[in-house]
Amino acid sequence: MVMPHRRSGFAKIAVVVLALGSAALPGPAWRVQAQTAEPAATQDAKQQKIIEDREAAYAAAKKVWHHGPEKISLIDQGTVDLPQGFIFIPQPEAGDILNAIGSSDSPRTIGLFYPVADEEDWWARLDFRPEGFVKDEEAKDWNADELLANIKQGTEENNASRIERGFQAIEVSGWVESPKYDAASHRLVWSALVKDKGSATDQGSVNYNTYALGRDGYFSLNLITTSEAIARDKSRALTLLSSINYVPGKTYGDFNASTDHIAEYGIAALIGGVAAKKLGLLALGAAFVLKFAKIIGIAVIAFGAGLARFFRRGNKTP
Repeated sequence: MVMPHRRSGFAKIAVVVLALGSAALPGPAWRVQAQTAEPAATQDAKQQKIIEDREAAYAAAKKVWHHGPEKISLIDQGTVDLPQGFIFIPQPEAGDILNAIGSSDSPRTIGLFYPVADEEDWWARLDFRPEGFVKDEEAKDWNADELLANIKQGTEENNASRIERGFQAIEVSGWVESPKYDAASHRLVWSALVKDKGSATDQGSVNYNTYALGRDGYFSLNLITTSEAIARDKSRALTLLSSINYVPGKTYGDFNASTDHIAEYGIAALIGGVAAKKLGLLALGAAFVLKFAKIIGIAVIAFGAGLARFFRRGNKTP
C-alpha cells in the first residue's frame, strides 16, 4: 500500500514496504549522491543492500519495542521513565537500525527513541559512556567558537568513510543552540546544524545533543530532526533527558575523589572533542534520510525518523 506523500519533518516520506525490489526503483537520478566514479552496477548493488538491511532491522525492532508510559532500566547506571507517546528500541535491535540507516552502532549504545505521533519525525539515540567522572569546571568559561571549529573538523574527518560507503558528505554550518550547562542538575545541551556538503539549497538537519553526567561517566541522548522542526522537537529531547535518572550510588554527587576514576577530559570535550566525531556519524543518518526524500519523492521503505510510522501501521497499541 502506498501512503500519500507529504512534505513535513523528514518530508513525510511515502512508504512502500516489502513489495518493491530494485527493478521497481527509478533510474540513476534517485541514487544518493556519491563522490566517487563507481560503475552504475556497483552503486545499484550498494543501494539495494541498504534497502534490504533496513527491512530486516525494522522487522526485528518491531518485535521488541516498548511503549510509554513504562520505567526501563538503563544497564546498571539508571532508569528512564519513558513518557506516553514515546517508543524505545533496545539493543541489539537498535544497533541493527543504526547500521541500516548509515549511522554507526557502538557497544555504548543503549537504545533508540521514536515518537508515536504521526506528525512528528524525529528520532534519538541513547548511549552511556563509562569514561569516569567528568569534571565540569570548563563550562564556566568555554569558547563557543572554538568548540564549533572542533566539531566541524571532526565531521569533515568522517566524510571519507561516508563517501566510501556510498553516502553524501556533510558539513556542520553553525550552532542551532550554543552549549548550555546546568551545574545543579549536571545536564548539558547543545545543537548544531548539519547540511549536505557544498549545497546551496539544503535546509539541513539538526543534532540536538543532551548529556546527563554521573559518577562513572555520562548518558548521551542525541535527537535528530530537521531545522524546520527543531523548535518543537527539542522539547522532546529535554523531556527524555529529564526522565533519565541515575540509581543511588551512581549520581554525580556520589563521586568519591579517593576511589573513583576521573575522566581524561573535561566537559568541553563532550562538545568539541569526543562528541565531534560522533556527531559526524549520527548526522549521517539524518542527512541520508533528507537526501533520499528529496530525490525519490516516494520511498521504498520506512527509514530514519519514518521508522515510527512503519511500526504504527496496523499496530496502534503495543
